[in-house]
Amino acid sequence: MADTMPQKGDDPDASPPVTKADLKIVQRAREILGDPSKWNRADTRDCPDDAKTFSLYCSLEKATKEVTGGFQHRGAAMQEARFVIDEIAPNRQKYHHRLMDYNNDPSTTFHDIQKVFDLVENRITKRLRDESPRANH
Repeated sequence: MADTMPQKGDDPDASPPVTKADLKIVQRAREILGDPSKWNRADTRDCPDDAKTFSLYCSLEKATKEVTGGFQHRGAAMQEARFVIDEIAPNRQKYHHRLMDYNNDPSTTFHDIQKVFDLVENRITKRLRDESPRANH
């Protein structure tokens, strides 16, 4: 099991609390990757500031920077996207980097990428509702 352990400080299953900013991140990422001509199917997780096309990972990274002014590799929106891929990707067991490998998977379509955004938005919305102090009355 030692070979599957995350690097120190990098928990691939981290589930940080969600905020309304995470919802905005996903909505903005969907806009950034708004049509097939903007989709980069050959993701390397290198996201230049002047990019004209975006992978799933880079759209989320760019949106996170725009919404929050910074970027966390294990931020809630990024993690929720990884968890969605865990649930829906037929080839998940072959992926080393969930977001990159799902994006680059030849069986992944643009519609599939948009579905990830929908599912992530739904998950974050549900978590916001479930985790809000008023929900625990």
